[in-house]
Amino acid sequence: MNKQTFDAPVEAPARRTIDTVNAGLQRRYAAEKRFRLLGVGAVILGLLFVAILFLDIVGKGYTAFQQTYIQLPIRFDPEVIDPTGTRAPDTLSGADYRKLVRAALQARFPEVSGRRNKRALYRLLSPGVPQQLRERVLADPGLIGSESDVWLLADDDIDMLVKGHIDRAAPESERRVKDRTLAWVDTLVADNRLEKKFNTTFFSQGASREPELAGIAGALMGSLYTLALTLLFSFPIAVGVALYLEEFAPKNRWTDLIEVNINNLAAVPSIVFGLLGLAVFINFFGVPRSTPLIGALVLTLMTLPTIIIAGRAALTSVPPSIREAALGVGASPLQARLHHVLPAAMPGMLTGTIIGMARALGETAPLLMIGMVAFIVDLPREVTDPATVLPVQIYLWADSPERGFVERTSAAIMVLLGFLIVMNLTAVLLRQKFERRW
Repeated sequence: MNKQTFDAPVEAPARRTIDTVNAGLQRRYAAEKRFRLLGVGAVILGLLFVAILFLDIVGKGYTAFQQTYIQLPIRFDPEVIDPTGTRAPDTLSGADYRKLVRAALQARFPEVSGRRNKRALYRLLSPGVPQQLRERVLADPGLIGSESDVWLLADDDIDMLVKGHIDRAAPESERRVKDRTLAWVDTLVADNRLEKKFNTTFFSQGASREPELAGIAGALMGSLYTLALTLLFSFPIAVGVALYLEEFAPKNRWTDLIEVNINNLAAVPSIVFGLLGLAVFINFFGVPRSTPLIGALVLTLMTLPTIIIAGRAALTSVPPSIREAALGVGASPLQARLHHVLPAAMPGMLTGTIIGMARALGETAPLLMIGMVAFIVDLPREVTDPATVLPVQIYLWADSPERGFVERTSAAIMVLLGFLIVMNLTAVLLRQKFERRW
């Protein structure tokens, strides 16, 4: 009787404690499950928005990689091109090739009469077609006096019509292409004289006010020169600063102040560096504006903090035993750092450098401040030639009202994203290949 009376109060509290613990565990597990679901939902939502963005860009830009061409029999009339028969380059270059194009169109559509109708007929072709014929004759003067079928660049309105960006079913007053032009286009299609071909102009030409003549070659060359100079300027300086601060600099208030400023500069808006470049490099030192040289100087200032921080982190990851072993076998402190520590930290430094270069490739605001927004037709040959870069070219095209520039803007964004993906993928592969785990 006493034993039963003694055991009863012990078992009841034990059951209540277990029940309380189990209930708490169930609540914590349920909260953890909800948190995981929220995290997965956030990731899925983010990927969905990124996918929508990419699909929108690709959907608008993939058509820019094709261009509409019209095939016409061109008679290279010697009376128009070279009436003197000297075949002098100046004479061939100054000939009226527009007259050859108009003669070919009139021969193809002899029923067209009246100045207004003829003007509409001539607008089937791009304003750059005479230059296309000029380059062909200068490359091969033997064409003079002959007749051959030539694929000529169509006007941007015709290109938009063929690509389906202009609604043929819309009323004539609501579309840029009139009914008579539709009839001419249908005739060319029926005769197999109108086709879409790969748009080589997009990758071989510079800026133009005509969408069908506009290309990214100038912007690509400008970006190449600018990034090459940025890498040349920033990498040695950043590696030297990171090595000194991490390995040799004494720990005092001055080095602490330098470290704080470097960390703060990494978060400064990029347009501030553009203002700095405008005030110091252009107004004070007189560096030519709108050139890859001034662009590289400004981007160097912007990327230095990022590369320095990544370099210091890479140096910190090297085990102290590497330094101690090098010093133990008689190496000087400088030799230990240069011959042993720095090579071990170089993969991390290269990764940070590539990430910094990728950020520089996509920058626009600082370059706008130093004049790289200029309209540049010719391709830059040197680092002191006027140039623009790919992000600025995208900015200029995005501000153009023509429908042809919309697809070229999206196509240029696709090219830029391709470069960024390649650069970041290269950084990941370099880290995986050369990284050592201590």
